[in-house]
Amino acid sequence: MAKKNNIPQVKNEEQYEALRDKGYSKQKAARIANTPDSGTKGGSASKYEDRTKAELYKKAKQVGIAGRSKMSKKELIEALRNN
Repeated sequence: MAKKNNIPQVKNEEQYEALRDKGYSKQKAARIANTPDSGTKGGSASKYEDRTKAELYKKAKQVGIAGRSKMSKKELIEALRNN
């Protein structure tokens, strides 16, 4: 991730700043703000438990979770919820 003035480059600056104000680290705020569907509302996403391991893996890859290839479905869910 390219940096400019010690601030990570992010796609959604407004969301990034809001997350930083809530106390999120620069890395976590940038990761969330750079997620392709970040900031969209609708609540139509299915529960993680209802998704396949492949779907969870794909989402973990989108948000940049390290070690995802060795994780079980349960571990992927936990990592997605805590990152």
